[in-house]
This record gives sequence, C-alpha cells and structure tokens, in this order.
Amino acid sequence: MGEIKETGLHGVEDTMQIKARSAIIPLEEFPKYDLFLSQVIEFIEDLFQDESYTVNIIQNYIKSEVISKPYQGKKKGYTKLHLIQLVFVSYMRPVLSTEEIKKVFQLAFNEINNREDDIIPWETAYDLFYEIQTSQMKNTPNIILDEERLRSIVESLKIKQEDKERIHTFITVLALIAKASFIKSTAKELLKGK
Repeated sequence: MGEIKETGLHGVEDTMQIKARSAIIPLEEFPKYDLFLSQVIEFIEDLFQDESYTVNIIQNYIKSEVISKPYQGKKKGYTKLHLIQLVFVSYMRPVLSTEEIKKVFQLAFNEINNREDDIIPWETAYDLFYEIQTSQMKNTPNIILDEERLRSIVESLKIKQEDKERIHTFITVLALIAKASFIKSTAKELLKGK
C-alpha cells in the first residue's frame, strides 16, 4: 500500500494562519489617496489572491447597494471607505449571498450611501475586525469565536445602548465569516495538485 502523506493538524493550522495574516492588513497600510477602479481591483486581488474581481462585479455591487457609490465628479472616485467595504465583501462573498451581505452591512451602517446614519464609522469597523482577527490568530486559533472578548469590545464603544447588540451581531458575523473563509481557502490549498 502507498503511504499517506502526513498533513498534520498543525500544518493545516499553520497554513490557515498564514492565509489569514496575508489578507488582514492594518488600516494604516491602505492607500492614503483616492483610486481609480482598476487600482481598487488590483488592491483587493493582491489581498485575496483566490478572488477575482472585474469592473462589472464592482459596478453590480454599487448598483445593488452592497457597497457605496464612488464620489461623483472625481476621476479617482474610490476611497479607503470603498476598500474597506470590498475587503469585507471579499470575506463574505464565498459564504453569503449578495442580499445577506447587505443585511450584515445594514446592521452597522443602515443606508449604504448615507454616512450620516452609520452607527460606527467604516474605519472603526475595520479596526475592530482587524483587532479581533489578529488577536484570535495569536491567542486562540482553535477557538471559533471569543464571545467574551467581542462583548467587551462592543461595550467599550461610545454608541447608544440599543445599537450595541446590532454592532455585536455585525462583528460576530464578520469574525465567523473570516474564519469560514480561511478554512475554505485552506481546504482548497490542501486539494491543489491532488
């Protein structure tokens, strides 16, 4: 009989953590200037090498109000806000439908094209997501979700009490989706060449 190549649980966990680290960058590493759509696509595809984006895909997300419209009258109408939205979409789209992604965003941002009704800013959402993901990779890679930590983070936010549950759900869904996304891409990695 042929020998079975030992993949080992630690090898799988290491692969998953490497994939997770490569797709999670601090907000400070996002471009500091506005971008053309082609530059947005390049940025997202560099982070998510298993994902493919086209102009049509992004325009459909805009038309469906999954992500916000680019700024009118500017050649480079895409900002850090659009990049954050597309990073979140990139984690969610392998697992959730377009309508489900919209529901997740509505938990924290209500109307996608109205910044005035956001419960928290997009930058805060990304910073929370980044903090949770990097902390989980370091401290609890085998735990699906650190519920206690999520609750304490949400409690520390300066938002209305009635909005805290919505933000908790938003952050929890993002954390679960990111974990599922890493697991899926790790499984694909293991199957390459088989």
